[in-house]
Amino acid sequence: MMKLSRDVAGPCLAPGGSVVAVGAFDGLHRGHQALLSEVRQRAQALGCTPIVVSFEPLPRAYFSKEPVPRLSSVREKLLGFAAAGMEHTLLLRFNQALTAMSAEDFVQRVLIDRLKVREVWVGGDFRFGHKRAGDVAMLERIGKERGFVAHTMPAVLLDGERVSASRVRALLAAGNFGAATPLLGRPFVIEGKVEYGNRLGRELGFPTANIHLRDRVTPVHGIFAVRVGLGEGECSWPAVASLGTRPTVNEVAEPLLEVHLFDFEGDLYGQRMAVELVAKLRDEMKFDGLDALKEQMRHDARSAREILGMNPALIDANQAAS
Repeated sequence: MMKLSRDVAGPCLAPGGSVVAVGAFDGLHRGHQALLSEVRQRAQALGCTPIVVSFEPLPRAYFSKEPVPRLSSVREKLLGFAAAGMEHTLLLRFNQALTAMSAEDFVQRVLIDRLKVREVWVGGDFRFGHKRAGDVAMLERIGKERGFVAHTMPAVLLDGERVSASRVRALLAAGNFGAATPLLGRPFVIEGKVEYGNRLGRELGFPTANIHLRDRVTPVHGIFAVRVGLGEGECSWPAVASLGTRPTVNEVAEPLLEVHLFDFEGDLYGQRMAVELVAKLRDEMKFDGLDALKEQMRHDARSAREILGMNPALIDANQAAS
């Protein structure tokens, strides 16, 4: 089981030495996966511990005055690290104290004292330390002086362009999920725990499972055809989902993911649910009243069923039966 630590200070986490990956790792796309795979293999070859150093909140979010979309939650990122074979994650709190730390102090206190690093792997554009003064050249120089080796991971290219989190976010924001999938190495999924809502969807004939995203900002908003995975299951159950702030009823200020599972009966409250976005149907909009909203929901459900290979006419039959 992967171990998790949060602080710069503390005992050495790898007395036998470590191979370390450092980065934000938002989304754990194929470039990140390649880096973590290299770290795992090098650690195995050297007989030491594979460790990943990352940051929460994400550095770009910490410095931004506006909400910054992200591809993965903290939980999803940690699960990804464990799946990649990392034995320990040092998830540093990105705060004023860390931003004030010089690049030289970061190397000494984190990589050397805390991790006993033998190799460190980063992306070519990696910067660190106060005012981003540290770079790969500095890592290489200090490494030669202090007995570790700094490596730059070559960029992973797809269709001639570098795989990056910003590229993935742009594709998702445009609703181009099919193009984002090969960059991520998997479909884009939002997961969370189903919580109680106000049951408005049930009153309108479309009961929903609700996932509150709270302070997580996603690059996607609107109405979608989706597939759902329950618990540890694969995303296979067809559904239609809304991700936004419900402008017609003006009830939520933070993003809410509402999912109506087709032909489903059962209690989902308290369960973890993964939602794979398959296709965007439309943007979120405000309607004149609940009747207009209900009619649009019927239309969205028919469209989603058709996209997902189901019989769209069953929406009308189910509504008539209810």
